[in-house]
Amino acid sequence: MPTPAPSTTPAAKKGLSLPNRIAIGLLAATALVIGLVILFNALGEDEGQAAGTTTTAAEVVREDSHRLSQAPDEKAVLVEFLDFECESCLAAYPLVEDLSEEYGENLTVVSRYFPLPGHPNSETAAAAVEAAAQQGKFKDMHARMYETQTEWSHTNEDRSPVFRGYAEDLGLDMAAYDAAIDDPATMERVNADKADGMALDVEGTPTFFLDGEKIQPATVEEFRNLIEIAIAD
Repeated sequence: MPTPAPSTTPAAKKGLSLPNRIAIGLLAATALVIGLVILFNALGEDEGQAAGTTTTAAEVVREDSHRLSQAPDEKAVLVEFLDFECESCLAAYPLVEDLSEEYGENLTVVSRYFPLPGHPNSETAAAAVEAAAQQGKFKDMHARMYETQTEWSHTNEDRSPVFRGYAEDLGLDMAAYDAAIDDPATMERVNADKADGMALDVEGTPTFFLDGEKIQPATVEEFRNLIEIAIAD
């Protein structure tokens, strides 16, 4: 299978080919897992109970899960647990976009929040995306976060005003956006995704599930092969 051309999205214009970016991202994700696995195991039980989600009740996809794309002839569902401040998620973003477009007739792509504790603005970013989602702008804010990640990430400075600016740029009703940010239910929605991920043994980001099964493709070609097998069934 031919290697896909590098994405032209702003997040991908770094001079590396897409396969190399994904490989680097996957390696970074592995290193992150090693560093965080003990912490996640310690937090998992408490967070699952706080969100009312147990291991047996956890679901890879829920009715209210956000769809990046909905296949008209759905034959497979790809789910990504992600963190908007995660470099590995940024590296995977162009690939997910490409897969969504290439297999869009048969592949539904779902995004679920999984903000990591080591990223100071990951929860704030997720709340901003969820607030935008309440106005039908999930995909737009999702894209904006990745396109600008290097501008706002990895600082202890509160980036809420930056994210509010993105909401204004997208033409959102700002009174409704501000109300959503202040509403505890918005963060509860984010934490519900994370609780499912914890119960499903998600230990780092990005973590992908295909038709309910966790997958760990090492290359772009392997990722595509898994999808093609799934949609052929």
